Amino acid sequence: MLFKFATAEPLVVAMYRLAFSVVLLGVPLLWHRPGRIARRDLLLSLLSGLFLAAHFGTWFFSLKMTSVASSTVLVTMHPFMVLLYGYFAWGERTRGWAVGGVVLAVAGAILVSWGDFQLDAKALLGDLLAFLGAVTVSGYFLIGRHLRQRMGALEYSVLAYGSATVVLLVAALLWGSPLTGFAPTNWSIFAGLAVFPTVFGHTLFNWALKYVPASVISVSILGEPIGASILAWIIWRTAPGPMSLLGGTLILTGVGLFQWRRETT
Repeated sequence: MLFKFATAEPLVVAMYRLAFSVVLLGVPLLWHRPGRIARRDLLLSLLSGLFLAAHFGTWFFSLKMTSVASSTVLVTMHPFMVLLYGYFAWGERTRGWAVGGVVLAVAGAILVSWGDFQLDAKALLGDLLAFLGAVTVSGYFLIGRHLRQRMGALEYSVLAYGSATVVLLVAALLWGSPLTGFAPTNWSIFAGLAVFPTVFGHTLFNWALKYVPASVISVSILGEPIGASILAWIIWRTAPGPMSLLGGTLILTGVGLFQWRRETT
């Protein structure tokens, strides 16, 4: 919701959000004085940041092109990306009811996209970008789960956020996005995005990745579409259409079914 108030371009908003987060977390990290990080872990942390940059880049562009409800519902498809990776990479077999949840969620995603396509082809592209945001954040969570067994949450977060900041800065420069000259309120928005959904959001998820599977973390975020849609209705009076409501309901029902019966055999 904070992003909707920003007048800066999407790549710039994402870049400053993460840059501010690096500064906020860098101070306690220096105080903590982390030990030496293995080269492989360092490279994986930077790769995780690349996935995070792609996530923010695609999702923030999506928010400019489609409704808040459609964008946030589709971007929260990432638990199923994590599930598929577990099946193909680790041979985890999931119970039939959980697979049924995946089917429901995919059907909901189709309904959300179809509803937007009937209104505006641009909205359909926004839905696709939101879905790509789900794919890329899955890579971020999965790498984080792997690294957090050996790295502290602060070290991993600063490296990933720093890498993502550099990637987004390069992308913004190539895109021709201005890095300065926007309304002063944007700086407050950058700071708000850094503090609330990043330092107290993503960083807490990174901490928890050491103790619970990535699928549990990704599913825990799934209240976001409901909250974002309610806030959008309160602030802008933009209630989601019938197709988006039905599709969103199917997605969240599928996610709930998956979480309920997610035990593997």
